[in-house]
Amino acid sequence: MSLDSLVQQNKPELSRLEQTLGYRFTDLRLLQRALVHTSFAFENAFAGEDNETLEFLGDAVLDLVVGEALYRQYPEMREGELTRLRAALVNETHLATMARNVDLGSFLSLGKGEDASSGRNKSSILSCAYEAVIGAIFEDGGYATVREFVLRFFVPAFDERREDMLIADAKSRLQEALQEQFNEAPSYRLDLEEGPSHQRIFTVSVIFRETLLGSGSASSKKEAEQRAAAAALAEYDQIIARR
Repeated sequence: MSLDSLVQQNKPELSRLEQTLGYRFTDLRLLQRALVHTSFAFENAFAGEDNETLEFLGDAVLDLVVGEALYRQYPEMREGELTRLRAALVNETHLATMARNVDLGSFLSLGKGEDASSGRNKSSILSCAYEAVIGAIFEDGGYATVREFVLRFFVPAFDERREDMLIADAKSRLQEALQEQFNEAPSYRLDLEEGPSHQRIFTVSVIFRETLLGSGSASSKKEAEQRAAAAALAEYDQIIARR
């Protein structure tokens, strides 16, 4: 079996994927190759025809496009924050989610063993295949085309991921700010624990010098503390102004 014969065999499925992606390939072999996992290539003697090099290319393209878009959308953010936000958008978990959103797993060519072990739903395989598809679009249509594709799918997640990142960093950022200003750290108080054992909700307050800075609720104490710290940071300028 050759790559060309695989394209002919899978033409209806490839056309369906093109419609989902919103991009029609000039060279359909590029899309097919992006879907060929190493396990399939090994079993079918596809020397050099798996998706690994396209994945490498797509990873580089994704870093550039997402990095540029974040730089332009959030000019106030520092380099370290932009780096962390880009990492949250192009990591395995998020890329696998993007792949599942377009049902990419159902189009993959996997080896028999990988297929039998639920390879079509493995985050590592899905994320790599998604990067390979991006690499294939770049090869087929150039930078402007792949940039439009990436922005269409990724920009809607920018604000959500930024909020997640800010909440996750909130405790350390609040402590750094108070240590720098007052040489003291805040404390956290568990105010409320409610709900059934499998759906507990914790409410936590962050206290500084006997003053309530913020409160937050979540399904874990750690996340409730992060949300309380995030609420405090939102009001931090006013806190400083009052002291």
